[in-house]
Amino acid sequence: MRWAACLLLAGAACAQSTFTQRGFFETRTTLYPQTAVNDSGRVVSEALLRWEPAWQPSSNWLFAASLDARTDTHRQVEREPRLDWQDRRLLRPAFSVRRASAAYHRGGLHIELGKQFIRWGKADILNPVDRFAPRDYLSVVDNDFLAVQGARTTYERGANTIDLVATPRFTPSRAPLLNQRWAALPEEAAQLRFVDLGSRLPGRAQFGARFNRNAGPYEFSLVFFDGFHYLPLFEGNLRFPSLEVEFQRVFPSLRLYGGDAAVPLPWFTLKTEAAWFTSRTPTADEYVLYVVQLERTVGEWVFVGGYSGEAVTSRRNPSGFAPDRGLADAFLGRASYTLGPRRSIAFEAAVHQSGDGVWLKSEFTQTFGRNWRALAGFTLIRGDRADFLGQYRRNSHGLFALRYSF
Repeated sequence: MRWAACLLLAGAACAQSTFTQRGFFETRTTLYPQTAVNDSGRVVSEALLRWEPAWQPSSNWLFAASLDARTDTHRQVEREPRLDWQDRRLLRPAFSVRRASAAYHRGGLHIELGKQFIRWGKADILNPVDRFAPRDYLSVVDNDFLAVQGARTTYERGANTIDLVATPRFTPSRAPLLNQRWAALPEEAAQLRFVDLGSRLPGRAQFGARFNRNAGPYEFSLVFFDGFHYLPLFEGNLRFPSLEVEFQRVFPSLRLYGGDAAVPLPWFTLKTEAAWFTSRTPTADEYVLYVVQLERTVGEWVFVGGYSGEAVTSRRNPSGFAPDRGLADAFLGRASYTLGPRRSIAFEAAVHQSGDGVWLKSEFTQTFGRNWRALAGFTLIRGDRADFLGQYRRNSHGLFALRYSF
């Protein structure tokens, strides 16, 4: 009888649990009409296989994972056959655990442990308060988020939500490789030899808290973060007479205070987001970064437009890579239109108020049947070489991608 009872219990548990899986295989080809100072390549091809299994043994628990296998023709992907978990190297790993987490949910309490994606903020184009969301910037304007290893606890009661995050191991963003076009080196740098001394990664944990209130028509949040900036500064020196530049990536400390809000108005929705970046690192700037945007839906059109700005409270002349600050003092926009159940078009733009930098992006997407999707796009970049966007003026490119989903 005991064995029968055990079999019945096991059968009931299996009946309640669910296992799902999905994934895709995608190929992407990028065409550059112009060569760069440090990169003569004009065609880059990439292939990505992603598998995303999930197991839900009960209504309270969910175990989810995402595994990647990739390669390319431009040496942005490692050739080493290893399974990467940390995302802390300069190149993309050939095989990686993109996500692996266990989540528990009961009532208003949600707890998630493991490697996961954590997104904060309400704006659509630039998110100053999004501090647990490093990115892969090997191709600066076509970037993707990286997951972080940590614990997240969210408690919701009525209109209020408290979100607490701790990450014991730092995950940096990937900066452009010096021997490739997205490093955007000046022509004078061709006479120099760069010696990469690697990265000096922080050792202590990071913490963050967010309070969100959804009070009827409007919603707002307050954010606190204590940790490190996921974008690097560079320390180095020039050696004579060899003209060698030795450099190392460092990640400054960061304490951030910020907030965001969304207010629906008769003609559009107003969204705003701002953060004050402070640091104990002597070579790191302190500044306020903010964005104000308007959003409106008209039929099948979705329009988003706004302005991002910056106010420097302490300038310490750092040498770093900062795409978020590079979009400051700029007008930002996005528009998308659904042509039908299988086709859509989208446009994005960033134009510095000085007119020294312009970035325009267009995409057309078409699905075929239940499994196939094709994407064609073109990105135009123009401007002065001293401008963050303008320095990539030789990186305008066309893109074609084909994806099979399963």
